[in-house]
Amino acid sequence: MDTIASLFSFITTPVSWIIVQFHKLYGAVFGPDTGWAWGLSIVSLVILIRICLIPLFVKQIKSTRNMQALQPKMKAIQERYKNDKQRQSEEMMKLYKETGTNPLSSCLPILAQSPFFFALYHVLSKIASGDTIGVLNQDLVNSAREAKIFGAPIAAKFMDDPAKVEALNASLTDVRIVTAVMIVLMSLSQFFTQRQLMQKNVDLTVKTPYMQQQKMLMYIFPVIFAVMGINFPVGVLVYWLTTNVWTMGQQMYVINQNPTPGSKAQDHYLQRLVKSVTSHGDVRGRRRRAVVQAIVAKGPDRNDNERKFVTSLAKAGFTPQADGSVKKVDPATAEAESVAAARRQQPKRQPKAKRQAGGAQQPPAKTSLEKADQPQGAKAQQPAKPAGGSTRQAKSGQRKGQQRPKHPSSKK
Repeated sequence: MDTIASLFSFITTPVSWIIVQFHKLYGAVFGPDTGWAWGLSIVSLVILIRICLIPLFVKQIKSTRNMQALQPKMKAIQERYKNDKQRQSEEMMKLYKETGTNPLSSCLPILAQSPFFFALYHVLSKIASGDTIGVLNQDLVNSAREAKIFGAPIAAKFMDDPAKVEALNASLTDVRIVTAVMIVLMSLSQFFTQRQLMQKNVDLTVKTPYMQQQKMLMYIFPVIFAVMGINFPVGVLVYWLTTNVWTMGQQMYVINQNPTPGSKAQDHYLQRLVKSVTSHGDVRGRRRRAVVQAIVAKGPDRNDNERKFVTSLAKAGFTPQADGSVKKVDPATAEAESVAAARRQQPKRQPKAKRQAGGAQQPPAKTSLEKADQPQGAKAQQPAKPAGGSTRQAKSGQRKGQQRPKHPSSKK
């Protein structure tokens, strides 16, 4: 880990400067040598970084949804070119280019945050050894080294030996308990974040390998964090727990306000929207109007949640308009129109076997010209056979059709 942290040493000076500025603020309130001053400085560093990463988070959401929507097409490409990996990769890249999807966009927040994470680890490692780093002079290093969070120094680790912990004027038991609790909370927050994404914000009408991969990650990531956490200083655990809680809250807000189409979260959101329209008689808010406008524009391409939303509005006596507003109408009329529209959108389709059987039994339909030539009230008659039996075939070399009579003087 020290080798990895040293690779990001170029950013340790900005990270240490930010921590020092927050420490001045919180030190004036809690005292400069307290764990609260140093711990809150690390928490504030996380919040500042995550605020700067909000545009990347929005891009991550769009990329994740595009990937979910492309899963059926990707699966079809894999099945079609399963014996030609090169052609399969080319078709995948072509699909990404046509839809403007970048598979790496879902990892952008983590990749952008990793330099700060390793830089902070490097700073805390130097504090534990009593060395200056960045803008942290010896006095600040000594102050941070002695600062404790619930009895555990911010530079201590779960795997530290008793001698190292005693050098930090702390108890090994306190360090083990605090770090163990923080590791468990860090893993649980990661698990819950992935779980709410899988259960609430995934289109349940599409069953793809992508969902199985996400389900596996839901169990694998917490285990990885738990194993890695025993080698993290308390300050890094504070950093990682804070960023997990931020991610969980940020994702919860997105799920409630901008759910994935076809998911349970969208169904709950549209139910809340129906209650709001029923209570106020109108669609309140620009975001909600945009949602209604998008549903109206979809027309027959609406999913089940959106059809249910339109039907619920009709039962309440409202009809959604193209501009995102609603119009008050008679409930019976609106419901009848909604049911008729749903029937038009969902034509009844016969099973494939029944369609094939029906198509094989029915004779081909006659054209209008054939019907005009056929006598009315009677079936088409087959040409009568000659009395002598089967018709004789014309000999080769003879002229077909009616023959001219021979001249009397000609020989028989």
